[in-house]
Amino acid sequence: MDNRQAIGSWLSGPRAAAEEAGADFGYRGEQLGLPEEGPGSIARPGRRLGALVVDWALCLLIAYGLITDGYEQATSNWTLLVFLLLGVLTVGTLGFTPGKRLFGLRVLALATGRVSPWRAALRTVLLCLAIPALVWDRDGRGLHDRLAGTVEVRA
Repeated sequence: MDNRQAIGSWLSGPRAAAEEAGADFGYRGEQLGLPEEGPGSIARPGRRLGALVVDWALCLLIAYGLITDGYEQATSNWTLLVFLLLGVLTVGTLGFTPGKRLFGLRVLALATGRVSPWRAALRTVLLCLAIPALVWDRDGRGLHDRLAGTVEVRA
């Protein structure tokens, strides 16, 4: 292997290097029994981030307009609480938040398909901690989804 190949494998990451060596990882969600494309497939990071931004903006608007008198430090704290309540109530009953609905996403429990309120609460609390949502597995699920036994899919 010359220097150019060594640098190229480093830049493309360990997955690409392993695939070049002959490892077959399959597609995201294959191990979970989900389709590769279309409804029921693993949600892409761009859609997930867009839904999160919409939900956060909605919660910020609620906290700013209804709870506090103006933007101050308390607004951020109230926004996080509203976000927590929104996630638990909507994902635990409907399977999606307003942002997820807008971006065509849905949260499913792997075992039953329907997310119970306690799973939604666990998932949302871990999402509010942020770090679990930034750690992903090879299927694209965040640690918060793995611990709650859920998966975010395209609707």
